[in-house]
Amino acid sequence: MEAWLEQNNRYLEASLQWLRLRLEKLVSEQSAQLSLPVSSASDSSSTQKQSRLSKWMKTTSTTQKEVRLLPAGVPPSIDERIGAAANEREAASNMDPPPALLLLANGCGLSPFERDTLLLCAAQEFDPAFGALCAEAQGCESRNYPTFSLALTLFDDPRWDALSAHRPLRYARLLEISQPGAMALTLSALRADERIVNFLKGLNVLDDRLAPLVNLLSWDEGVALSPSQGAVVDSIVQRLSRMPSESSLPVVQLVGVDAGSRLFVAGRVCELTNRRLYSLNIESLPSQLTELETFVRLWQRESVLLPVALYVDTDHGENVSAETSAALLKLLSRPVGMVLVGVRETPLKIAGPNFPVDVEMPSGSEQCDEWTTTLQAVAPELPAGEWAQLLAGQFNLNLNDIHEAASMSVQALGEDDDLEARLWSTCRDLARPRLDSLAQRLEPKATWDDLVLPEEQAGLLRQIVGQVRERHKVYDQWGFSQVMNRGFGISAMFVGESGTGKTMAAEVIANDLKLNLYRIDLSAVVNKYIGETEKNLRKLFDAAERGGAILFFDEADALFGKRSEVKDSHDRYANIEINYLLQRMEAFSGLAILATNMKAALDTAFMRRLRFIVNLPFPGVKERKQIWQRALPPQTPQQDLDYERLARLNVTGGNIHTIALNAAFLAAQNGQAVTMPLLLSAARTELRKLEKAFSEAEFR
Repeated sequence: MEAWLEQNNRYLEASLQWLRLRLEKLVSEQSAQLSLPVSSASDSSSTQKQSRLSKWMKTTSTTQKEVRLLPAGVPPSIDERIGAAANEREAASNMDPPPALLLLANGCGLSPFERDTLLLCAAQEFDPAFGALCAEAQGCESRNYPTFSLALTLFDDPRWDALSAHRPLRYARLLEISQPGAMALTLSALRADERIVNFLKGLNVLDDRLAPLVNLLSWDEGVALSPSQGAVVDSIVQRLSRMPSESSLPVVQLVGVDAGSRLFVAGRVCELTNRRLYSLNIESLPSQLTELETFVRLWQRESVLLPVALYVDTDHGENVSAETSAALLKLLSRPVGMVLVGVRETPLKIAGPNFPVDVEMPSGSEQCDEWTTTLQAVAPELPAGEWAQLLAGQFNLNLNDIHEAASMSVQALGEDDDLEARLWSTCRDLARPRLDSLAQRLEPKATWDDLVLPEEQAGLLRQIVGQVRERHKVYDQWGFSQVMNRGFGISAMFVGESGTGKTMAAEVIANDLKLNLYRIDLSAVVNKYIGETEKNLRKLFDAAERGGAILFFDEADALFGKRSEVKDSHDRYANIEINYLLQRMEAFSGLAILATNMKAALDTAFMRRLRFIVNLPFPGVKERKQIWQRALPPQTPQQDLDYERLARLNVTGGNIHTIALNAAFLAAQNGQAVTMPLLLSAARTELRKLEKAFSEAEFR
């Protein structure tokens, strides 16, 4: 790099010397034209002209270095000195890589005239003495700046089209034009853009005007990609390498549900093509047309000056305004170099050349292999193969998240901590979906001991737990994933009256599996605007799949109701929501639990897609006695409780817990233990609330 900078400075010095001589020649020619005509071949006129030229040459100290005296002491002519300077400039340009000015000219498509005009404008930044030269050349002391008029007069083969707004000097903002009032464009002051001046001098950093809008993405060189993702990277690089120029590169749309995988694929593509990857936040994209145009042109210029690529992730683009979305599509339709766009499902409709590429999460076997390798390295005391199967079967993580989870677990491990528990907890927290606006995360506390159910129903619940645990073995190791296209998830429906334990059963399953449990907030999911409900449901299912969370749809009949005959547009769109739910439930790879006390209200198409239907019966006397015995915590003071009598009360388990809680508050207010009179009093209140008939004799 130091050698290139030295050579670039040598070329720049030679170019500036050539430019000085061109200006000197123009000044001398104009001086000759301004002199009055006298008698032909007058010795006095010749002497006067020679005196004026000698005086001008003495005032320019820099030119003395280049004067080659001819024999007999005759100084070389100005044309000879210009030719010598041009040869020196040409010789200095023979370097690899070429000088910055030539790199810029080739990248932006500048003609020789435009290249030299840019040099004229930048010269004043390198040597302030050029201001006086420009004033002399233009015959006006106040015009001590470059102009198009000066360039058209100064250089050979002038081209008028260089002044066009569509040519690179103005289009790529290589020059700044100060055109006050009605001043002609050709006489307006020109100045090289600061970014361009720095580039010509060898300082190549991102334009300050772009810095607030984009962020440089950096990561360790060891970014992990699965073999399937590596194949995607290779296909992208091969396709881009066949493009003839930077301006012809198509937009690459990376389609996949995992934002991390999309980003890492983009990073590896840039790594293989020796580019710096910058991310653009959609929300910071200018929506005003003039500001957007400035951004587009500046980034087009950066793609010439630097090996850069732009990454835009539309994952959070649903909340941006329509103006910003339109601005994004306009940006992507322009040739701005290498651009990679991350999209979740459907590729964007871009006007310019583009192609979509599917970026899938690492397969279950790839995740299992990575877990095995990682655990053997960071925790050799663990049975790596067994734990790899458990973690890969439950959590859908990319390879970098796997490394991070293992590293964080080992670093946070205390003396009394269990590494297995810490590892599981870290994976669960790392993959925890962000569903706060659409669902409520429940903290499961109930265990199998708290659940009182007949043996058949309890057995079905244990089957659900077993299938969740053994998914990796059955699907990946035993080959079922090779013969199935869908239905990898587990969906169950709990049917029973209110208070029969549907929510508790979901908590027991989540507690046993040590997974997050989310109860869906139907008021937040269902939206009156067309298509919004489907978007919310997609967010729910996608987030739950990645994090291994359990989705619990309480009062599911409100969302999974029967499709109706289409009589108006409302019926049609309501049926569309149900159809989307049917498809998404079948494609969901996690555990979804539906709870309802109105099974008949559900669409029959859901029944085929449900793997388990667990009918939670109204508890009998035997079950109610067990529930009563577990209703009061051991720490609660209690005295002379008759569980046989309490079991004869015809209430559900939920009602029993409400009665026990109300009785505990009554006891606390009276400063006594929980007794039968207090429980019976609370039971009487509960039955009246439920509007159930009862005999006062039961409470004496």
